[in-house]
Order: sequence, then structure tokens, then C-alpha cells
Amino acid sequence: MTVLIRTLLATDRADWDRMWTAYLEFYESEVPAHVYDITFARLIDPKRLSQHCLIAEKNRKPVGLAHYIYHTHNWRIDDVCYLQDLFVDPNLRGRGVGRTLIEAVYEAADINGSPAVYWMTQDFNTNARQLYDRIGELTPFIKYSR
Repeated sequence: MTVLIRTLLATDRADWDRMWTAYLEFYESEVPAHVYDITFARLIDPKRLSQHCLIAEKNRKPVGLAHYIYHTHNWRIDDVCYLQDLFVDPNLRGRGVGRTLIEAVYEAADINGSPAVYWMTQDFNTNARQLYDRIGELTPFIKYSR
């Protein structure tokens, strides 16, 4: 399957809303409308150099997204890259779209001089973890939050 990976455009708002909503619903989460507005504005703002979104397109239709953020790290000189959100339309999962998005984030991070890329998922996300086990390295860290 041929998939085009490109940056998020202002004209992608409806498709981005659809995909990010589906992503949040999968994780039984939701955010208020103003968070959608602010996040989208940040993602398309060329002056914001740390926050990004890639879109996967099939037949000119957005079918996936990857949000990633560069940040400093106390154990490294270079920034690291956090792949915060990864979504692929359910009817295209298992067909290489997620892998292509992750590899595009890897490439963007390399170009940025950020060779370390990391992400998290929930332990029950077994389908995605099959891909992650092939394309990344499972770490022993456990996440805590406030």
C-alpha cells in the first residue's frame, strides 16, 4: 500500500479532529473544545519548533497522524523526541501505516539532531505493541503521574 507522509496543513482541521477524537476515545479520554483549538493552532504554527504533526495520506485522504515533541533532556546534550500520539484509521491497521508514521518521526528526529525517540502505550494495547516490539525497544520504566 502506498502511503504519503506529510506535515499537517490548516486545511486538515476536520480530518485531524476526527482522528484525534478517535485516538482519545480509544484511551477513554477527552479534552475540551478549546484544547482542540489551541493544540491545532500550535501544530500548524511554523514558529513553534518543538511541537509537530505528521499526516499519513492514502488516495489523498488523511488516514493517520503522529504528534511528536522535541524537548531537552538532562542526560543528553541533544534534544529527545517524544512521540506523544499515534493514530491509524482502524480499517487500515496492520497494513504498514503506523510503521511508516513512526519511521517518518525517526527521520524527522534524525534531521533535527535528536537521535532518541520514545513513546508510551498502555499495556492492553496488544495490537500496537506487536508493531512497537518490532520497531522500538521495550524499556523497564513505569510511568507515574499526578
